[in-house]
Amino acid sequence: MKILLVGEYSRLHNSLKEGLEQLNHDVTIVATYDGFKKYSVDILIKKKYQNGIKRKIKNALYLFFGYDLESHNIKKQIIGHRSKLCNYDIVQFINEASFGCTPKIEKTIFDLITSWNKNVFLLSCGTDYISVSYADENKFRYSILTPYKNGIDKNHISAYGLKYLTPKFKALHTHIYKTIKGVIASDIDYHIPLKKHPKYLGLIPNPINTDLLKFKSPKIKDKVIIFHGINAHNYFKKGNNIFENALAIVNKDYSDRIKIITVTSLPYSEYIKAYDEAHILLDQVYAYDQGYNALEAMAKGKVVFTGAEQEWLDYYNIKEDTIAINALPDAKAVAQKLIWLINNPEKISEISRNARQFIENQHHYISSAKQYLNLWNKTL
Repeated sequence: MKILLVGEYSRLHNSLKEGLEQLNHDVTIVATYDGFKKYSVDILIKKKYQNGIKRKIKNALYLFFGYDLESHNIKKQIIGHRSKLCNYDIVQFINEASFGCTPKIEKTIFDLITSWNKNVFLLSCGTDYISVSYADENKFRYSILTPYKNGIDKNHISAYGLKYLTPKFKALHTHIYKTIKGVIASDIDYHIPLKKHPKYLGLIPNPINTDLLKFKSPKIKDKVIIFHGINAHNYFKKGNNIFENALAIVNKDYSDRIKIITVTSLPYSEYIKAYDEAHILLDQVYAYDQGYNALEAMAKGKVVFTGAEQEWLDYYNIKEDTIAINALPDAKAVAQKLIWLINNPEKISEISRNARQFIENQHHYISSAKQYLNLWNKTL
C-alpha cells in the first residue's frame, strides 16, 4: 500500500514508517520539524517565522490583525506539494493540529489532503480536544494539567494544550471526526478518554525500532548514574521540578554513591546519546503510561521513572516496579524509589532486562506496523 503519514511527534511516525517499509509498503512522512528535536521528514514543511525579526513581524501581525504568517506559509507549502501528497491508500494525521497552525488553516490543510486522498485516520498521541477535556474535567487522579491547575506553572501555559478547549479548536475537532474513518490511541493516557467514543478503533502501543536501540546491560561499579533530561518549555508539565527536588533529597545522604547527569533541551540525536552511561532515567511524572523518551530508554536497558500507573499494570497484566517505576507527583515518593534502587543494585539489572523484553514484546516496530495495517484494513 501507499501510505501518507502527516505530522511527527517524538519519532512515532518515523518508527511506524520503518516498520511498514519492512513489510514492503511505500510510506511518506510530511511534517514540520518537531521543535528542537529535528526528526527525519520526507517532505519537510519549513517554519520560516520562528526567530529574530521575522518572528516579531509575525507576532505583530497576529496581535493587531489576527493574521498568522506562519500558518499561511505552511498552507502555501502544502498546496505546492500537492503532486507528492495525493493518491495514497491510507492517510494518517498525527494530531488534530498536525502543523501547529491556526484552527482555520489546519481545517483547510486537513480538507486539502483528505480531498486528494481516501481513507483518512487520526492518532491520539498528544494533547487534543478529547484528552485535554478529560483532564480538565478532573477525571484523572492527576494529569498533565495538574501543574497548571495548581498554579505552579505561570510561564509556559501554551504547553498544556488548553487551546484545544477554545471554540475554534473544538469546531476543528468536530469537523475532523466527521471525516476520519477512526481514531487510534498510542497509550493508556489517550486510550482512557476515548474508550466510549464511536470513532475509537483501539490502542496500538507506540512503535519502537529496537534495531536502532542496542540493549546495554547496566554495570554498576562505584556509583549509580541518574540521568535527568529537561525540556525547558515543558519543565513543570513533565514534572522536572519534582525530579529535581527528589534528587536533592537523595543527594543529601547518598552523594558519594550517585552521579547525576542533567541536560536541557537537547536535539534528539544528542539526547539519546547523552544518557548512554546512565543506569536510571527520570522521564516524566504526570502520565499513566510511557511516552517515546521512556520507551526508547527502556529499550536501551535503562530503569525509567515515568508513567506506570495501575491502569497500565492492569492493561498489560504486569507487577509494579518490574518494568518501569511509576513516578508519582511527590518528590519524597520518587526519592524513596531512587534510594531503594541505590540500595538494591541487583534490582536495576533485573528491571533493565525486563524493560527491554517488554519493549520487544509490546512495542516492536514491525509488530506495531502489522497492528496498524490490520486495523486500517478492518475499518475499510
